[in-house]
Amino acid sequence: MPKLSVLITAHNEEDRLASCLETLSFVDEIVVVCDKCTDATEEIARRYTDKVFVGAWRLEGERRNTAISYCSGDWVFEIDADEHMTPELAAEIRQTIETTSFDWHEVLVDNYIGDRLVRHGWGASFGKAAYPGLFKKGVKEWGPERLHPSLKWSGKKGPMLKGRIKHYVDRNISDMIRRLDSYSTARAKDLRESGKVGSFANNLRRLFSRFFKCYVSRKGYKEGGYGFLIALFAGMYPLLSYLKATLEKE
Repeated sequence: MPKLSVLITAHNEEDRLASCLETLSFVDEIVVVCDKCTDATEEIARRYTDKVFVGAWRLEGERRNTAISYCSGDWVFEIDADEHMTPELAAEIRQTIETTSFDWHEVLVDNYIGDRLVRHGWGASFGKAAYPGLFKKGVKEWGPERLHPSLKWSGKKGPMLKGRIKHYVDRNISDMIRRLDSYSTARAKDLRESGKVGSFANNLRRLFSRFFKCYVSRKGYKEGGYGFLIALFAGMYPLLSYLKATLEKE
């Protein structure tokens, strides 16, 4: 029977971590990495597992790669503190790692804003409709970026799982605005360090192309005002990142 580790990297998640961990009783090992936590995140994590690691990382990719190295399972499942496992997905993951001939699988996501399920329009760096969360240890490597790091794979991709994870991505519209601000700030730092900031004209064009992609191609219009905001913020993200990278020093 292959051993399954579940991995959570967290920064000040005392309000949401326990409810996430309560859904993970089906795994063989829980690994929690606390990154620059100043609240009770570490204390809460230790109620559920003795594999709690504390540190401070500058880059998200670096933190996630270090966290994977702490896992001892044959397979790793990555989950965030604002996500909840469902019994259906838990059973599917167990069956998959016992029978699959592939090395990694994507997982569908049900995104919630408050208590509203929003299924359409996500993407373009402002949300995820699916993510490569289940993988054999050693086949997944995160890139050296602060936000949305790139991925390098050494294994073979399998079919997407049918079960869905519940992702409580934002509490309300104010949370969405704060996330856009923090995302664009982190991206601006990556742009400045890379020396490839881009141009105003190109990022202005991306505002419209990303909006169209989320609102029309991915059917965000079906979600009413939330779909419009997701598309708008997805379009604004690269332009705001560019402006912060060129107009601000840090």
